[in-house]
Amino acid sequence: MNLDKNTVIGFVLLAILFFAFFWYSNKQQDAYLALQKRAKDSIDRVNALRAIPQDTIAAKKDSLYRDSTSKISVAGNFTTAAIGTEQLTVVENEVMKVTFTNKGGRVKYVQLKKYKSYDSSLVQIGNEKDILSYSINTGTNVAAQTAELFFTAASSVVNADGSQQISFTLQNANGESVTHQFIVKKNDYMIDWNVNLTGADKLLSGGVMNILWKTEPQRHESSVRYERQQSNICFSEGGEFDYISSKTQRKFEKPVQWISVVQQFFNTTVISKSNFANGEIQWTRSTDSSNTLSNTDAALQVKVPLAASVVVPFQLYYGPNAYAVLQNASKGFNNETANLDKMVNLGRDVYSFVRPINKYFIMPVFDFFASFVKNFGWVILLLTIFIRLITSPLTYSSYLSGAKMKVLKPELDALKKKFGTDQQGFAMEQMKLFKEAGVNPLGGCIPALLQIPIFFALYSFFNSNIALRGQSFLWAKDLSSYDVILKLPFNVPLNFGDHISLFTITAVLTSFLISIYNMASTPTQDNPAMKYMPYIFPFMMLFIFNGLPAALTWYYTVSNSLTLILQLIIQKKIINHDKILAKIDEKRKSPKVKTKSKWQERYEQMMESQKKVQELKNKTQNKK
Repeated sequence: MNLDKNTVIGFVLLAILFFAFFWYSNKQQDAYLALQKRAKDSIDRVNALRAIPQDTIAAKKDSLYRDSTSKISVAGNFTTAAIGTEQLTVVENEVMKVTFTNKGGRVKYVQLKKYKSYDSSLVQIGNEKDILSYSINTGTNVAAQTAELFFTAASSVVNADGSQQISFTLQNANGESVTHQFIVKKNDYMIDWNVNLTGADKLLSGGVMNILWKTEPQRHESSVRYERQQSNICFSEGGEFDYISSKTQRKFEKPVQWISVVQQFFNTTVISKSNFANGEIQWTRSTDSSNTLSNTDAALQVKVPLAASVVVPFQLYYGPNAYAVLQNASKGFNNETANLDKMVNLGRDVYSFVRPINKYFIMPVFDFFASFVKNFGWVILLLTIFIRLITSPLTYSSYLSGAKMKVLKPELDALKKKFGTDQQGFAMEQMKLFKEAGVNPLGGCIPALLQIPIFFALYSFFNSNIALRGQSFLWAKDLSSYDVILKLPFNVPLNFGDHISLFTITAVLTSFLISIYNMASTPTQDNPAMKYMPYIFPFMMLFIFNGLPAALTWYYTVSNSLTLILQLIIQKKIINHDKILAKIDEKRKSPKVKTKSKWQERYEQMMESQKKVQELKNKTQNKK
């Protein structure tokens, strides 16, 4: 196929103009923002000079006094817990380091020993702004949040099974007490949290524990924008897994077993062993320039027996979105399936059909290769080859169909010349020709159709596979994120970003070569738009793929390269075009009687009707 030189030059010029436009627009925007900032700074300086000086020391003392008085008043009978000094206690196991605080008697944050953040520090889940608290009655018509009260910490204890236990206690003169008992198990990301309430009938109103959970997960990946896109809220309501990603709120009407704030590769999950009776959650993705991914506010209710002393059991998970780890953690829920592993997005909603492909095919094969190949780039290559081998019988049949179409190309060209503008007549004769030759005109579509479920399955798999995180290959530093060979001084929209990915370039180029090869191998198209297809699809891929993980673009590069190699080998070495033509001629001479399918009958009827309508129009025009 000879490419239109003017078309190629046109696309090159458009690309240059396109990038020049975005560079200039971003430059102008930066200049405008800088001008705004200078104006704002000038106004702030003027306002600061005009401000009336205040006795800041006296004001600060007065503020502290009012704050202390307010805290003592709210603490009610737990006066000693109103004011104190925060003390931190660290408990470690093989996989994490848990920092507890006596303020609220809770987990302050957790560091994961096996995972590094984008800045090479240990991944930390939780920060100063996070709160997990509930309200208790501290006196007559007075209530306080446990997060605002100072508990008394006991020394950690090592249990017989190797787990470590630490407790925090609140107690008043009336004998009412609150004890938070935490158990950190060996080599486990799950923490048992048992709330022991003495005088629960007085501490809780109506036998309901109203839990408040606020959290702001922080960035851990190289691209905060992409990590935000992959973040969501997952939960199990009424025994069924569900999630919110585009919505910003959810009101629970059925019992909730657990709720999780999920990042791309990590999550924080709060589990109630007795279920949350109801509640609601407000969740929004951050859009500013900070490292905060999202903001979560959850209000959850747990029904507690109206007894003097009760134990309310919870569990807290701070860890990776690792399928095997979460699947194992799901087994401890009263012999029920908690579906924690469904937090790992292997296919959801309209793409849920690819989850079985990932779970029972791609994941086991990937893990098998990874068991003896240490570099994950080569694992992906082996996985790609394996997929192509499995699909090779169908691929061969499609190439054979394409070869038959190529053999028939001279006859099709002759038919086009014979019928001219009579498209209906040409279509009817083309169907007859295909039927005589035993050719399926849709046979060449099979590789493209096969790519659809496989691509969506691998898109989900590579996005959610934490094993790829931080794994380098060739020039890519992290296969779970895009590779960067050139950083741009501006940001290009439509998922392109502020960089250029080399694996994206190789995927686009190989896709372009396949399009060119296929166009050259198929009969000439009358539709002028068809000649632009080899340019349009790869151009679209450039914007879609540039922000995707390098693992996916590397897979696509390998898959496209294998497609080209297989096409050349099969069509040049395996398929004999002369033999195909001889078989077609033999079949024409001794055609077998074959019952037409309903689709063929309807298609021929439709074409016949269109032909008659066209003939009628031609006669009418000739009379005029």
